[in-house]
Amino acid sequence: MGPTQTQRTDPVAVAAHDLTTSGVAVLHSFDLTRTLGMHREDWVRFGRHWDDLAPDPYAAELGIQRLRRYGRFAVGTQVRPLPAEEFVQPESSNPLYIGRDRVFEPLTTAFAEDPLLHELLYLLSRLAAVLDEAPQWDVKVHPFRTQSTGGNGHPTPEGMHRDGVMVVSSLLIGRRNALGGESTVCDADGRQLLATTLDEPGTLLVNDDRRTLHGVSPIRPIDGSGPAQRDVLVITFASHR
Repeated sequence: MGPTQTQRTDPVAVAAHDLTTSGVAVLHSFDLTRTLGMHREDWVRFGRHWDDLAPDPYAAELGIQRLRRYGRFAVGTQVRPLPAEEFVQPESSNPLYIGRDRVFEPLTTAFAEDPLLHELLYLLSRLAAVLDEAPQWDVKVHPFRTQSTGGNGHPTPEGMHRDGVMVVSSLLIGRRNALGGESTVCDADGRQLLATTLDEPGTLLVNDDRRTLHGVSPIRPIDGSGPAQRDVLVITFASHR
């Protein structure tokens, strides 16, 4: 069954329809910005948080230049920050870190309290709600900056994978001097559902992690005089424990 007239005029409803039918959806920058009620200056402010990330020591073990932070929230009728804890993924998800708990620097207070982040969490909770009912969501927030001077710019060094949650989203914050970085989403049998390069800041990719796998191809510099850079915000939703 196709989308209704209301769905066709509401980009979030279109994304919800795509998410339930195919397991993956894309919200384009203009639609996301309008839906969040934000303006250019809000995105500029939000993007500055990526200049205050911390080195990822686990990616460094693989020769990958990556910066990140990590935060947890409970999202229901309100957005409530949760205490910091080690980042643990189920054994059936990320093959690189089975049995390994990882510790990352927490989100800065300014990041955790940013109005754009909170509006984004509410929007994503609307999408999560079309897949399952939960009075409250356990939300993990991961800002990433991947850099590359050659062939080591792997945004997802684990390859195609699941995160062991219900919903995974990836929001492009910015790219600089970068080629590559194609996002691919496949079904459980490896059939490709979507392949797209997030190249316009504010573009949001969302997929149902229970029925899909996702990965991103390496980035490399356009101009060898400087590194390639890709800034994204990954947010996952699971039923609150």
